[in-house]
Amino acid sequence: MSQQGALEYDLPEGYQHVYSGKVRDVFRAPDGRLLIVASDRISAFDWVLPTLIPDKGRILTALSNWWFERLADVVPNHLTSAAPPVAVRDRAMVCEPLEMFPVECVVRGYLAGSGLTDYRAAQSICGVGLPPGLKDGSRLPKAIFTPATKAPNGEHDENITYDEMIVAIGQEEAGQLKRLSLAVYERGAALAERGGVILADTKLEFGIARKGRHAGSIVLGDEVLTPDSSRYWPLATWNPGSVQASFDKQYVRDWLTSPASGWDRNGSTPPPPLPDEVVERTRAKYIEAYEAITGERFT
Repeated sequence: MSQQGALEYDLPEGYQHVYSGKVRDVFRAPDGRLLIVASDRISAFDWVLPTLIPDKGRILTALSNWWFERLADVVPNHLTSAAPPVAVRDRAMVCEPLEMFPVECVVRGYLAGSGLTDYRAAQSICGVGLPPGLKDGSRLPKAIFTPATKAPNGEHDENITYDEMIVAIGQEEAGQLKRLSLAVYERGAALAERGGVILADTKLEFGIARKGRHAGSIVLGDEVLTPDSSRYWPLATWNPGSVQASFDKQYVRDWLTSPASGWDRNGSTPPPPLPDEVVERTRAKYIEAYEAITGERFT
């Protein structure tokens, strides 16, 4: 499989390319709204891989739409009722433009990833102290808000303290983002658990709407509670102190760091193409996550 170009979409005349991220391509529609297209690209370790995961963009879009609907009473979102162009109908959202906050709003209910690294070094994450004796995969006494900087493509997001977030965006705004982030996580964790899935942690993005029905309000943007922005584990196999089975792209990360890939994560050489088996198993994981969480079949 070859890397899909960012702009290879058969969009109607008048759509202007605005930005391409690791996974999503953003266009401005003729009416000024934004068309956010989820590609089948996959990233790991701050690299966009040269291999596509079939249907990944469709799965992410369908799951985001499902979550936006179930979070609408918690926080408004940037979705509009307009239908995307036919060419990208199943992988795109038409959204109101937002003035985005320059922070990632991370909520952790379990110990994993960079949070585990920070805990082992200082028994805290982003300045939030935690009790001793926690293990890889341990459930935290309560969900914690651990913000991060929003790094440009190719650079690492850096964990920051809540006080540093206040300095960056202001006390009132920081307080609102913290409250909303925790509320989104609590709703998401409860609904996911009904499907036998643990929402271990998630990353959210918010902005201020300057136009439309939510003008002046803080609005949930980007995507929400997908395997690209969240860490999901099967509840049935959860076992603190060991590596957790995962519904996200951990399978890709594991292969890239294995001897089989022959790739040096700390070097400057781009990652190699993914084998067909890794592609197929990763696609299956995304579908499994969608079906477990929503209770609906992905077709």
